[in-house]
Amino acid sequence: MGETKSVPTMGVEDSPDAIYDARTLGAPKMAVFGLQHMFAMFGATILVPTLTGLSVSATLLFAGLGTLLFHFASKGKVPAFLGSSFAFIAGYAAIAPNGEADLLPYACLGVACAGLLYLVLAALFRVFGPTRVMRFFPPVVTGPIVISIGLILASSAIENASTNWLVALVAVVIIVAANIWGKGMVKIVPILLGVVGSYAVAAAVGEVDFSGVAEAAWIGLPVAWNDTALSVFGPNFDAGLAITAVITIVPLAFATMIEHIGNVSAISSTCNRNYISEPGLHRTLLGDGLATILAALFGAPANTTYGENTGVLALTRVFDPRVVRIAALFAIALSFCPKFAAVIAAMPSCVIGGVSLVLYGMISAVGIRNLVENRVDFTKSRNVLIAALVLVLSLGIAYSAAGAIVIVVGGISVSLSGLAVGSIAGIALNIALPGHEYVFGEAGGSDAEGPLPLEGNLEDVEEMAARG
Repeated sequence: MGETKSVPTMGVEDSPDAIYDARTLGAPKMAVFGLQHMFAMFGATILVPTLTGLSVSATLLFAGLGTLLFHFASKGKVPAFLGSSFAFIAGYAAIAPNGEADLLPYACLGVACAGLLYLVLAALFRVFGPTRVMRFFPPVVTGPIVISIGLILASSAIENASTNWLVALVAVVIIVAANIWGKGMVKIVPILLGVVGSYAVAAAVGEVDFSGVAEAAWIGLPVAWNDTALSVFGPNFDAGLAITAVITIVPLAFATMIEHIGNVSAISSTCNRNYISEPGLHRTLLGDGLATILAALFGAPANTTYGENTGVLALTRVFDPRVVRIAALFAIALSFCPKFAAVIAAMPSCVIGGVSLVLYGMISAVGIRNLVENRVDFTKSRNVLIAALVLVLSLGIAYSAAGAIVIVVGGISVSLSGLAVGSIAGIALNIALPGHEYVFGEAGGSDAEGPLPLEGNLEDVEEMAARG
Protein backbone atom coordinates (compact mmCIF):
# COMPACT_ATOMS: atom_id res chain seq x y z
CA MET A 1 0.00 0.00 0.00
CA GLY A 2 1.08 3.58 -0.66
CA GLU A 3 3.03 5.69 1.78
CA THR A 4 1.04 8.30 3.62
CA LYS A 5 3.70 10.92 3.06
CA SER A 6 3.11 10.90 -0.70
CA VAL A 7 -0.32 12.49 -0.38
CA PRO A 8 -0.21 16.17 -1.41
CA THR A 9 -1.25 18.92 0.94
CA MET A 10 -3.40 21.88 0.05
CA GLY A 11 -0.77 24.57 0.10
CA VAL A 12 0.04 24.74 3.81
CA GLU A 13 2.66 23.20 6.08
CA ASP A 14 1.91 20.13 8.15
CA SER A 15 0.69 20.93 11.63
CA PRO A 16 3.61 20.46 14.05
CA ASP A 17 1.53 18.42 16.50
CA ALA A 18 0.17 16.03 13.85
CA ILE A 19 1.48 12.47 13.48
CA TYR A 20 1.41 11.05 9.96
CA ASP A 21 3.62 8.02 10.63
CA ALA A 22 2.62 6.33 13.88
CA ARG A 23 5.44 3.81 13.56
CA THR A 24 7.65 6.39 15.20
CA LEU A 25 5.59 5.89 18.38
CA GLY A 26 6.13 2.14 18.52
CA ALA A 27 3.83 -0.86 18.09
CA PRO A 28 2.23 -0.79 21.58
CA LYS A 29 1.05 2.80 21.22
CA MET A 30 -0.20 2.12 17.68
CA ALA A 31 -2.24 -0.78 19.06
CA VAL A 32 -3.79 1.51 21.68
CA PHE A 33 -4.66 4.08 19.02
CA GLY A 34 -6.24 1.35 16.93
CA LEU A 35 -8.23 0.15 19.91
CA GLN A 36 -9.50 3.68 20.45
CA HIS A 37 -10.73 3.90 16.85
CA MET A 38 -12.48 0.56 17.28
CA PHE A 39 -14.27 1.75 20.42
CA ALA A 40 -15.24 5.01 18.72
CA MET A 41 -17.15 3.20 16.01
CA PHE A 42 -18.66 0.51 18.22
CA GLY A 43 -21.70 2.33 19.58
CA ALA A 44 -23.15 3.40 16.26
CA THR A 45 -21.98 0.34 14.33
CA ILE A 46 -23.63 -2.09 16.72
CA LEU A 47 -26.75 0.05 17.04
CA VAL A 48 -27.67 -0.61 13.39
CA PRO A 49 -27.92 -4.42 13.71
CA THR A 50 -29.66 -3.92 17.05
CA LEU A 51 -32.35 -1.84 15.34
CA THR A 52 -32.69 -3.99 12.23
CA GLY A 53 -32.21 -7.54 13.52
CA LEU A 54 -28.95 -8.19 11.67
CA SER A 55 -26.06 -10.05 13.31
CA VAL A 56 -23.77 -8.03 15.59
CA SER A 57 -20.84 -10.41 15.00
CA ALA A 58 -21.25 -10.26 11.22
CA THR A 59 -21.42 -6.47 11.50
CA LEU A 60 -18.07 -6.38 13.30
CA LEU A 61 -16.48 -8.78 10.82
CA PHE A 62 -17.49 -6.83 7.73
CA ALA A 63 -16.80 -3.46 9.29
CA GLY A 64 -13.22 -4.70 9.64
CA LEU A 65 -13.03 -6.41 6.25
CA GLY A 66 -14.78 -3.49 4.57
CA THR A 67 -12.30 -1.05 6.09
CA LEU A 68 -9.35 -3.10 4.82
CA LEU A 69 -10.96 -3.35 1.37
CA PHE A 70 -11.48 0.41 1.36
CA HIS A 71 -7.83 1.00 2.28
CA PHE A 72 -6.70 -1.36 -0.47
CA ALA A 73 -8.84 0.46 -3.05
CA SER A 74 -7.64 3.88 -1.82
CA LYS A 75 -3.95 2.87 -1.87
CA GLY A 76 -3.75 2.87 1.92
CA LYS A 77 -3.71 6.67 2.13
CA VAL A 78 -7.05 7.65 3.68
CA PRO A 79 -7.44 7.17 7.47
CA ALA A 80 -11.12 6.24 7.28
CA PHE A 81 -12.97 3.53 9.18
CA LEU A 82 -16.06 2.00 7.60
CA GLY A 83 -18.90 1.19 9.98
CA SER A 84 -22.62 0.53 9.72
CA SER A 85 -24.63 3.05 7.69
CA PHE A 86 -27.76 4.48 9.29
CA ALA A 87 -29.06 5.66 5.91
CA PHE A 88 -30.37 2.21 4.99
CA ILE A 89 -32.29 1.57 8.22
CA ALA A 90 -35.47 2.79 6.52
CA GLY A 91 -34.85 0.31 3.71
CA TYR A 92 -34.48 -2.61 6.11
CA ALA A 93 -37.63 -1.50 7.94
CA ALA A 94 -39.59 -1.34 4.68
CA ILE A 95 -38.75 -4.93 3.75
CA ALA A 96 -38.48 -6.51 7.20
CA PRO A 97 -40.37 -4.16 9.57
CA ASN A 98 -39.94 -6.44 12.59
CA GLY A 99 -36.54 -7.85 11.69
CA GLU A 100 -38.01 -11.03 10.23
CA ALA A 101 -35.20 -13.52 9.60
CA ASP A 102 -36.69 -14.70 6.30
CA LEU A 103 -37.09 -11.15 4.93
CA LEU A 104 -33.81 -9.55 6.00
CA PRO A 105 -31.78 -11.39 3.30
CA TYR A 106 -33.93 -9.73 0.63
CA ALA A 107 -33.25 -6.34 2.20
CA CYS A 108 -29.54 -7.18 2.15
CA LEU A 109 -29.86 -8.01 -1.55
CA GLY A 110 -31.30 -4.54 -2.16
CA VAL A 111 -28.42 -2.95 -0.24
CA ALA A 112 -25.89 -4.92 -2.27
CA CYS A 113 -27.45 -3.57 -5.47
CA ALA A 114 -27.33 -0.06 -4.00
CA GLY A 115 -23.59 -0.53 -3.59
CA LEU A 116 -23.32 -0.87 -7.37
CA LEU A 117 -24.27 2.81 -7.73
CA TYR A 118 -21.02 3.70 -5.95
CA LEU A 119 -19.13 1.97 -8.71
CA VAL A 120 -20.98 4.01 -11.34
CA LEU A 121 -20.15 7.32 -9.64
CA ALA A 122 -16.57 6.19 -9.12
CA ALA A 123 -16.32 5.58 -12.87
CA LEU A 124 -17.59 9.13 -13.55
CA PHE A 125 -14.87 10.56 -11.31
CA ARG A 126 -12.30 8.42 -13.05
CA VAL A 127 -13.40 9.47 -16.54
CA PHE A 128 -14.09 13.19 -15.99
CA GLY A 129 -11.70 13.89 -13.13
CA PRO A 130 -12.36 15.51 -9.74
CA THR A 131 -12.19 19.08 -11.07
CA ARG A 132 -15.27 18.68 -13.25
CA VAL A 133 -17.23 16.55 -10.81
CA MET A 134 -16.27 18.53 -7.69
CA ARG A 135 -17.57 21.66 -9.38
CA PHE A 136 -20.92 20.39 -8.12
CA PHE A 137 -19.60 20.00 -4.55
CA PRO A 138 -17.86 23.27 -3.55
CA PRO A 139 -17.15 24.13 0.12
CA VAL A 140 -20.32 26.22 0.35
CA VAL A 141 -22.26 22.97 -0.24
CA THR A 142 -20.09 20.35 1.49
CA GLY A 143 -19.43 22.51 4.58
CA PRO A 144 -23.11 22.82 5.60
CA ILE A 145 -23.64 19.14 4.74
CA VAL A 146 -20.90 18.11 7.17
CA ILE A 147 -22.32 20.49 9.80
CA SER A 148 -25.74 18.90 9.29
CA ILE A 149 -24.36 15.37 9.69
CA GLY A 150 -23.10 16.17 13.18
CA LEU A 151 -26.21 18.09 14.21
CA ILE A 152 -28.59 15.40 12.99
CA LEU A 153 -26.66 12.78 14.94
CA ALA A 154 -26.71 15.05 18.00
CA SER A 155 -30.27 14.07 18.95
CA SER A 156 -29.27 10.43 19.36
CA ALA A 157 -26.36 11.51 21.58
CA ILE A 158 -28.72 13.50 23.79
CA GLU A 159 -31.26 10.69 23.89
CA ASN A 160 -28.63 8.15 24.91
CA ALA A 161 -26.97 10.46 27.42
CA SER A 162 -30.31 11.30 29.06
CA THR A 163 -30.70 7.73 30.32
CA ASN A 164 -28.09 8.61 32.95
CA TRP A 165 -26.60 12.07 32.75
CA LEU A 166 -24.10 11.37 35.52
CA VAL A 167 -22.41 8.59 33.57
CA ALA A 168 -22.60 10.57 30.33
CA LEU A 169 -20.98 13.60 31.95
CA VAL A 170 -18.24 11.37 33.36
CA ALA A 171 -17.39 10.37 29.77
CA VAL A 172 -17.40 14.01 28.63
CA VAL A 173 -15.26 15.18 31.56
CA ILE A 174 -12.70 12.41 31.04
CA ILE A 175 -12.43 13.14 27.31
CA VAL A 176 -12.09 16.90 27.80
CA ALA A 177 -9.66 16.61 30.71
CA ALA A 178 -7.47 14.05 28.93
CA ASN A 179 -7.37 16.07 25.72
CA ILE A 180 -6.73 19.49 27.31
CA TRP A 181 -4.61 18.70 30.37
CA GLY A 182 -3.34 15.20 29.66
CA LYS A 183 0.30 14.46 28.97
CA GLY A 184 1.82 11.91 26.60
CA MET A 185 -0.41 8.95 25.82
CA VAL A 186 -3.23 10.25 28.01
CA LYS A 187 -3.64 13.30 25.77
CA ILE A 188 -4.04 11.29 22.57
CA VAL A 189 -6.33 8.46 23.75
CA PRO A 190 -9.17 10.50 25.29
CA ILE A 191 -11.98 8.55 23.62
CA LEU A 192 -10.74 5.19 24.85
CA LEU A 193 -10.30 6.58 28.37
CA GLY A 194 -13.78 8.09 28.22
CA VAL A 195 -15.34 4.78 27.19
CA VAL A 196 -13.50 2.69 29.79
CA GLY A 197 -13.94 5.20 32.61
CA SER A 198 -17.64 5.85 32.07
CA TYR A 199 -18.32 2.13 31.50
CA ALA A 200 -16.73 1.39 34.88
CA VAL A 201 -18.84 4.07 36.56
CA ALA A 202 -21.96 2.73 34.84
CA ALA A 203 -21.20 -0.77 36.14
CA ALA A 204 -20.62 0.60 39.64
CA VAL A 205 -24.02 2.33 39.73
CA GLY A 206 -25.86 -0.69 38.36
CA GLU A 207 -26.49 0.48 34.80
CA VAL A 208 -24.92 -2.59 33.15
CA ASP A 209 -26.65 -5.96 32.67
CA PHE A 210 -23.96 -8.63 32.31
CA SER A 211 -26.33 -11.61 32.07
CA GLY A 212 -25.84 -11.88 28.32
CA VAL A 213 -22.08 -11.95 28.77
CA ALA A 214 -22.21 -14.97 31.06
CA GLU A 215 -24.33 -16.91 28.58
CA ALA A 216 -22.23 -16.11 25.48
CA ALA A 217 -19.61 -18.52 24.12
CA TRP A 218 -15.95 -17.56 23.83
CA ILE A 219 -15.54 -18.57 20.18
CA GLY A 220 -18.08 -18.73 17.38
CA LEU A 221 -18.56 -18.10 13.67
CA PRO A 222 -19.81 -14.57 12.93
CA VAL A 223 -21.75 -15.48 9.75
CA ALA A 224 -24.67 -17.87 9.27
CA TRP A 225 -25.64 -18.89 5.72
CA ASN A 226 -29.37 -18.29 6.23
CA ASP A 227 -28.66 -14.65 7.15
CA THR A 228 -26.84 -13.85 3.89
CA ALA A 229 -28.31 -12.26 0.78
CA LEU A 230 -27.00 -15.22 -1.22
CA SER A 231 -29.36 -17.55 0.65
CA VAL A 232 -32.42 -16.13 -1.12
CA PHE A 233 -31.41 -17.78 -4.39
CA GLY A 234 -32.93 -21.14 -3.57
CA PRO A 235 -36.07 -23.14 -4.27
CA ASN A 236 -38.21 -20.60 -2.42
CA PHE A 237 -36.81 -17.53 -4.18
CA ASP A 238 -39.40 -14.73 -4.27
CA ALA A 239 -38.61 -12.68 -7.39
CA GLY A 240 -41.30 -10.09 -6.64
CA LEU A 241 -39.95 -9.44 -3.16
CA ALA A 242 -36.41 -9.19 -4.53
CA ILE A 243 -37.44 -6.61 -7.13
CA THR A 244 -39.36 -4.64 -4.49
CA ALA A 245 -36.33 -4.62 -2.21
CA VAL A 246 -34.05 -3.39 -4.99
CA ILE A 247 -36.44 -0.63 -6.11
CA THR A 248 -37.06 0.48 -2.53
CA ILE A 249 -33.48 0.46 -1.25
CA VAL A 250 -31.27 1.40 -4.21
CA PRO A 251 -32.36 5.10 -4.30
CA LEU A 252 -31.04 5.51 -0.75
CA ALA A 253 -27.53 5.23 -2.17
CA PHE A 254 -27.79 8.72 -3.69
CA ALA A 255 -27.90 10.18 -0.20
CA THR A 256 -25.07 8.01 1.12
CA MET A 257 -22.81 8.85 -1.84
CA ILE A 258 -23.25 12.56 -1.15
CA GLU A 259 -22.52 11.87 2.51
CA HIS A 260 -19.38 10.01 1.41
CA ILE A 261 -18.10 13.07 -0.43
CA GLY A 262 -18.82 15.21 2.62
CA ASN A 263 -17.06 12.73 4.90
CA VAL A 264 -13.98 12.51 2.69
CA SER A 265 -13.91 16.31 2.58
CA ALA A 266 -14.07 16.34 6.38
CA ILE A 267 -11.23 13.81 6.66
CA SER A 268 -9.17 15.85 4.19
CA SER A 269 -9.77 19.00 6.20
CA THR A 270 -8.90 17.26 9.45
CA CYS A 271 -5.71 15.65 8.16
CA ASN A 272 -4.44 18.50 5.95
CA ARG A 273 -4.43 16.19 2.93
CA ASN A 274 -6.26 16.46 -0.38
CA TYR A 275 -7.71 12.95 -0.51
CA ILE A 276 -10.24 14.06 -3.12
CA SER A 277 -7.40 14.41 -5.64
CA GLU A 278 -5.04 11.74 -4.31
CA PRO A 279 -5.86 8.90 -4.13
CA GLY A 280 -9.04 10.39 -5.61
CA LEU A 281 -12.76 10.18 -4.98
CA HIS A 282 -13.02 7.50 -7.65
CA ARG A 283 -10.92 5.23 -5.43
CA THR A 284 -12.65 6.10 -2.15
CA LEU A 285 -16.09 5.62 -3.71
CA LEU A 286 -14.94 2.33 -5.22
CA GLY A 287 -13.72 1.15 -1.83
CA ASP A 288 -16.92 2.22 -0.07
CA GLY A 289 -19.09 0.60 -2.72
CA LEU A 290 -17.19 -2.70 -2.72
CA ALA A 291 -17.27 -2.80 1.08
CA THR A 292 -21.04 -2.23 1.08
CA ILE A 293 -21.61 -4.94 -1.52
CA LEU A 294 -19.45 -7.44 0.39
CA ALA A 295 -21.10 -6.71 3.73
CA ALA A 296 -24.64 -6.86 2.36
CA LEU A 297 -24.09 -10.13 0.53
CA PHE A 298 -23.07 -11.79 3.79
CA GLY A 299 -25.83 -10.37 5.96
CA ALA A 300 -24.16 -7.31 7.49
CA PRO A 301 -25.29 -3.66 7.27
CA ALA A 302 -24.12 -1.37 4.51
CA ASN A 303 -20.78 0.29 5.22
CA THR A 304 -19.97 3.97 5.21
CA THR A 305 -17.05 6.20 6.16
CA TYR A 306 -17.54 6.99 9.83
CA GLY A 307 -17.78 10.48 11.24
CA GLU A 308 -17.07 9.15 14.74
CA ASN A 309 -13.58 8.18 13.64
CA THR A 310 -13.09 11.53 11.95
CA GLY A 311 -13.79 13.02 15.37
CA VAL A 312 -11.08 10.78 16.85
CA LEU A 313 -8.63 12.01 14.19
CA ALA A 314 -9.42 15.61 15.06
CA LEU A 315 -8.95 15.01 18.77
CA THR A 316 -5.83 12.84 18.73
CA ARG A 317 -3.98 14.37 15.72
CA VAL A 318 -2.76 10.87 14.79
CA PHE A 319 -3.48 10.70 11.05
CA ASP A 320 -1.65 7.51 10.06
CA PRO A 321 -4.02 5.14 8.18
CA ARG A 322 -2.09 2.20 9.63
CA VAL A 323 -3.75 2.91 12.97
CA VAL A 324 -7.20 2.60 11.39
CA ARG A 325 -6.19 -0.69 9.76
CA ILE A 326 -5.17 -1.96 13.20
CA ALA A 327 -8.66 -1.05 14.41
CA ALA A 328 -10.08 -3.09 11.52
CA LEU A 329 -8.00 -6.12 12.54
CA PHE A 330 -9.27 -5.79 16.11
CA ALA A 331 -12.86 -5.74 14.84
CA ILE A 332 -12.27 -8.84 12.69
CA ALA A 333 -10.65 -10.78 15.52
CA LEU A 334 -13.33 -9.85 18.02
CA SER A 335 -16.14 -10.79 15.63
CA PHE A 336 -15.21 -14.43 16.33
CA CYS A 337 -15.76 -13.90 20.08
CA PRO A 338 -19.46 -13.81 20.94
CA LYS A 339 -18.60 -13.10 24.58
CA PHE A 340 -16.78 -9.90 23.63
CA ALA A 341 -19.68 -8.88 21.39
CA ALA A 342 -21.92 -9.42 24.42
CA VAL A 343 -19.69 -7.17 26.54
CA ILE A 344 -19.98 -4.42 23.95
CA ALA A 345 -23.70 -5.00 23.55
CA ALA A 346 -24.01 -4.61 27.33
CA MET A 347 -22.47 -1.13 27.15
CA PRO A 348 -25.25 1.16 28.41
CA SER A 349 -26.58 3.87 26.17
CA CYS A 350 -25.50 6.57 28.61
CA VAL A 351 -21.85 5.69 27.94
CA ILE A 352 -22.40 5.82 24.19
CA GLY A 353 -24.27 9.08 24.58
CA GLY A 354 -21.53 10.76 26.59
CA VAL A 355 -18.83 9.88 24.09
CA SER A 356 -21.09 10.81 21.17
CA LEU A 357 -21.71 14.28 22.60
CA VAL A 358 -18.07 15.06 21.91
CA LEU A 359 -17.64 13.13 18.66
CA TYR A 360 -20.78 14.39 16.94
CA GLY A 361 -19.91 17.93 17.94
CA MET A 362 -16.46 17.48 16.42
CA ILE A 363 -18.08 16.50 13.10
CA SER A 364 -20.04 19.75 12.93
CA ALA A 365 -16.97 21.70 14.04
CA VAL A 366 -15.02 20.22 11.12
CA GLY A 367 -17.76 21.44 8.75
CA ILE A 368 -17.51 24.95 10.20
CA ARG A 369 -13.74 24.86 9.86
CA ASN A 370 -14.11 23.78 6.24
CA LEU A 371 -16.08 26.97 5.55
CA VAL A 372 -13.68 29.20 7.48
CA GLU A 373 -10.43 27.83 6.09
CA ASN A 374 -11.71 27.86 2.52
CA ARG A 375 -12.84 31.44 3.17
CA VAL A 376 -16.33 31.03 1.81
CA ASP A 377 -17.59 34.57 1.17
CA PHE A 378 -20.87 35.01 3.04
CA THR A 379 -21.22 38.60 1.87
CA LYS A 380 -22.47 37.02 -1.35
CA SER A 381 -26.18 36.31 -1.27
CA ARG A 382 -25.84 33.10 -3.29
CA ASN A 383 -23.59 31.54 -0.67
CA VAL A 384 -25.87 32.58 2.18
CA LEU A 385 -28.91 31.13 0.42
CA ILE A 386 -27.19 27.84 -0.41
CA ALA A 387 -25.89 27.30 3.11
CA ALA A 388 -29.18 28.36 4.66
CA LEU A 389 -31.30 25.97 2.62
CA VAL A 390 -28.92 23.04 3.09
CA LEU A 391 -29.08 23.53 6.86
CA VAL A 392 -32.80 24.21 7.23
CA LEU A 393 -33.89 21.37 4.92
CA SER A 394 -31.45 18.84 6.37
CA LEU A 395 -32.28 19.64 9.99
CA GLY A 396 -35.92 20.63 9.54
CA ILE A 397 -36.91 17.43 7.76
CA ALA A 398 -34.79 15.23 10.03
CA TYR A 399 -36.51 16.61 13.14
CA SER A 400 -40.00 16.84 11.63
CA ALA A 401 -42.79 14.48 12.67
CA ALA A 402 -42.36 12.39 9.50
CA GLY A 403 -38.57 12.46 9.64
CA ALA A 404 -38.39 12.23 5.84
CA ILE A 405 -40.14 13.20 2.62
CA VAL A 406 -41.98 10.26 1.10
CA ILE A 407 -42.45 10.14 -2.67
CA VAL A 408 -44.66 7.46 -4.21
CA VAL A 409 -43.41 6.24 -7.59
CA GLY A 410 -45.34 3.49 -9.32
CA GLY A 411 -46.88 2.36 -6.06
CA ILE A 412 -43.45 2.24 -4.37
CA SER A 413 -42.79 4.67 -1.55
CA VAL A 414 -39.33 6.22 -1.63
CA SER A 415 -38.25 7.96 1.56
CA LEU A 416 -35.79 10.87 1.24
CA SER A 417 -33.99 11.86 4.42
CA GLY A 418 -33.48 15.48 5.38
CA LEU A 419 -29.78 15.18 4.58
CA ALA A 420 -30.56 13.86 1.09
CA VAL A 421 -33.06 16.66 0.38
CA GLY A 422 -30.73 19.34 1.76
CA SER A 423 -27.79 18.02 -0.22
CA ILE A 424 -29.75 17.85 -3.48
CA ALA A 425 -31.09 21.38 -2.90
CA GLY A 426 -27.59 22.70 -2.21
CA ILE A 427 -26.14 21.11 -5.32
CA ALA A 428 -29.02 22.33 -7.50
CA LEU A 429 -28.86 25.89 -6.16
CA ASN A 430 -25.09 26.01 -6.61
CA ILE A 431 -25.55 25.12 -10.27
CA ALA A 432 -28.53 27.38 -10.92
CA LEU A 433 -27.60 30.59 -9.11
CA PRO A 434 -25.31 33.12 -10.81
CA GLY A 435 -21.70 33.30 -9.67
CA HIS A 436 -20.92 29.59 -9.93
CA GLU A 437 -17.20 30.19 -10.47
CA TYR A 438 -15.68 27.70 -8.03
CA VAL A 439 -12.79 25.65 -9.43
CA PHE A 440 -11.68 22.76 -7.27
CA GLY A 441 -8.14 23.13 -5.91
CA GLU A 442 -7.55 26.58 -7.36
CA ALA A 443 -7.64 30.08 -5.91
CA GLY A 444 -10.55 32.40 -6.57
CA GLY A 445 -14.09 31.54 -7.52
CA SER A 446 -17.35 32.22 -5.83
CA ASP A 447 -16.54 30.29 -2.70
CA ALA A 448 -12.94 31.07 -1.91
CA GLU A 449 -10.65 34.01 -2.35
CA GLY A 450 -7.00 33.01 -2.36
CA PRO A 451 -5.39 29.73 -1.24
CA LEU A 452 -7.49 26.85 0.02
CA PRO A 453 -5.89 25.73 3.28
CA LEU A 454 -7.26 22.54 4.78
CA GLU A 455 -5.40 22.72 8.06
CA GLY A 456 -4.79 25.45 10.60
CA ASN A 457 -6.96 27.62 12.78
CA LEU A 458 -8.95 30.82 12.68
CA GLU A 459 -5.96 32.96 13.63
CA ASP A 460 -3.96 31.56 10.70
CA VAL A 461 -6.76 32.37 8.27
CA GLU A 462 -7.14 35.90 9.63
CA GLU A 463 -3.40 36.48 9.30
CA MET A 464 -3.44 35.25 5.70
CA ALA A 465 -6.38 37.54 4.94
CA ALA A 466 -4.54 40.50 6.47
CA ARG A 467 -1.56 39.80 4.20
CA GLY A 468 -3.93 39.81 1.22
